[in-house]
Amino acid sequence: MSNIASLADRYADIKSEIEGLTRLLEEVREDILKTGYAELVGTRSIVNVSMSEPNRFDSAAAKKLLTDEQIAACTKRGKLQYALTIKGVKAPVLA
Repeated sequence: MSNIASLADRYADIKSEIEGLTRLLEEVREDILKTGYAELVGTRSIVNVSMSEPNRFDSAAAKKLLTDEQIAACTKRGKLQYALTIKGVKAPVLA
């Protein structure tokens, strides 16, 4: 298998493993929140639970109030981002 092919497979394998662990972590997180405790003390770890209510900027509402020029003046160009998409696995090519 070429290095390029192994990178694709490695990326897909690691991403899949992370997604599975993320689901498990979210299940445990929900169980912790259901306890209602602010602190859970284990034999190796302590988990503190805190709560906050963030304020979010409503850009749709702002666009209704501001002119196009005002919106442009307040708009910053973000950092270039890349997206990797995993598609179905193809059968290996046999020589």
